[in-house]
Amino acid sequence: MTFSASFSRRALLHTAGASALLASVGRQAWAQAAVPETLRIITGFAAGGTSDNICRRVATKLSPDYAKAAVVENRTGAGGQIAIQYVKGQPADGTTVLQTPTSMLTIYPHIYKKLPYDVATDITPVSLGCIFDFGFAVGPSVPASVKNVQDFLAWAKANPAGANFGSPAAGSTPHFIGALLGKNAGVDLKHAAYRGTQPAMLDLLGGNISAVSGPIGDITQHLASGKVRILSVSGAKRSRFAPDVPTLVEQGFQDMAFSEWFAFYLPPKAAPELVARLNGAFKTALAQKDVVDGLSTFGLEAMPSTPAELAELVRKDTARWAPIVKSIGFTAEA
Repeated sequence: MTFSASFSRRALLHTAGASALLASVGRQAWAQAAVPETLRIITGFAAGGTSDNICRRVATKLSPDYAKAAVVENRTGAGGQIAIQYVKGQPADGTTVLQTPTSMLTIYPHIYKKLPYDVATDITPVSLGCIFDFGFAVGPSVPASVKNVQDFLAWAKANPAGANFGSPAAGSTPHFIGALLGKNAGVDLKHAAYRGTQPAMLDLLGGNISAVSGPIGDITQHLASGKVRILSVSGAKRSRFAPDVPTLVEQGFQDMAFSEWFAFYLPPKAAPELVARLNGAFKTALAQKDVVDGLSTFGLEAMPSTPAELAELVRKDTARWAPIVKSIGFTAEA
């Protein structure tokens, strides 16, 4: 079995006509809808990280057409669960929207016996935001002789005290990438979960952990320090954001090609007219050149979708992750 969390960009692009039609419906609704004073975009991860940056760049384009003002709130904790639980309890009036990566929706149901939210009923799909790959990087505590993932695993096996890595959250895709690497090599890589990738990167730079598995954009922004080295990227092909870095597949890990996505959701039972309106607003925002270029600096590819496409993607990815989680044997207590 191929463990792949990637999905077809072309399949989404083929539905551009449907997205345009939905946006048109949304624009008709805008004319009759009251413009909210403030839209709050809720992310479950720390300021400065990938999730936060997506929210802030998109927020600048949602005002004043969708709302008079758009602000970002970082409600961190429980690997992104707190943000989803918070939005679940908000009124579906268009003033609060959730932005979340896939792990909380497609992996967590497999690792937690009980979650404080039901993906099928407690949030309303609006649109994809962007897609991206992951990087696996090492810091100053790992000798310069370590040039690739196989080197790192050999070094970690010989140096158990340094056999560790950090990720943005327990049970996230980056967590499982590191766990799969250790499992495949027979190395006990200890995992450290953080509230987002940036806190993990700070510990990496400080020599407190040996490696970080996280969104590639969170890693590349630290390369200028000279203390961080990317050993691999997770996509099926090399990333245009780190073209000289080989994929995991290229390095012999044939079943490890992973990409991920961020998406936007309203609280439960949002009216179809509101969903269409917000979908159109996100589609317009994500098409702006400065947003596309800005997201690129963080290793992100802008990719809006229809609500139906997002719902189907969640369904497929949830099924895809079931055997991966089972093979690792990781569970978490809610």
